[in-house]
Amino acid sequence: MQKCLKIDIDCAACAQKVEDAISKLDGVESARVDFIMGKLTINAPEGQMDDIVKKAKKAARRIEPDCEIYM
Repeated sequence: MQKCLKIDIDCAACAQKVEDAISKLDGVESARVDFIMGKLTINAPEGQMDDIVKKAKKAARRIEPDCEIYM
């Protein structure tokens, strides 16, 4: 399943770090942050997606405290 979310992040370097961190989460098949478009795309099994999104939000805030991910 693919889920596209809005992401509000301040810099491209932080966006790359967030992408790397989310890609390493258990169950994530792939993750892509498009800094210019403000979009986060996650590919993961449908049954795990809600849990993965919660973990992705936490991972993003650890890297960039001002980062927001919206459903």
